[in-house]
Amino acid sequence: MSIPDPVPGAVIRYEFLWSHERKTGKLDAAKSRPCAVVLAIPRGESGAIQTVVAPITHTPPDDPETSLEISATICRSLGLDEGRHWVRIDELNSFAWPGIDLRPIPGKPGEYVYGMLPRKLFEEIRQGILRRQRSRKRTITPRSAS
Repeated sequence: MSIPDPVPGAVIRYEFLWSHERKTGKLDAAKSRPCAVVLAIPRGESGAIQTVVAPITHTPPDDPETSLEISATICRSLGLDEGRHWVRIDELNSFAWPGIDLRPIPGKPGEYVYGMLPRKLFEEIRQGILRRQRSRKRTITPRSAS
């Protein structure tokens, strides 16, 4: 299966690099995880698509303003594992699609997309990111092919 173009609202498997990891000099993420595509912008003549993703984690937020919980029903429909999940709206990664950190879904070789978030949840994520951007309370960690 070929890698599809990124679509806002899609949940992909990606090696997300947290800002605290980057600050310690790490260039590689500790693990791959589900991430929500929040933006996909075609760039330049090369056709590269600049993509921004938000991580999905099992770790409850210290500050509830930094995350949105994903319902168990939505998690099941996406095929995510058991347990509670939160999408972080204060930590983002940006990269040229598909980049070197896109990963296939475990147990599904050649598949990179879990599925789509419902429109209502995606809009809540988008609005949360915009609020945090306006208050300068979000971090975008750029990733490169190096």
